[in-house]
Amino acid sequence: MTIFIPTPLRTYTGGQDSVEVHATSVTEALDGLTAAHPDLRKHLFTADGKLRAFVNLYLNDEDVRYLPEKEGTAVSAQDTLSIIPSIAGGVGRTAKRAWGAQI
Repeated sequence: MTIFIPTPLRTYTGGQDSVEVHATSVTEALDGLTAAHPDLRKHLFTADGKLRAFVNLYLNDEDVRYLPEKEGTAVSAQDTLSIIPSIAGGVGRTAKRAWGAQI
């Protein structure tokens, strides 16, 4: 299967934007990814091995959190897994002024 790597994590995959792994589940795919690129583990998982809260996984455009088996969901060689880090932010004072908002 193909795992798509977000730009901020490509440093840990030698610049690759995708990695091919052989797996039968999402968990196995992530295990294969981090076995091939060990520096990714600390960015994807907590010290106790749980997926970090800000890491979102999409299996063929489906949010893994909402699949019945979650990370245990079966995968095939044709599937894709996208790693999408959460992005936080908002409109700051400077941006509000630029848009004419009263502060």
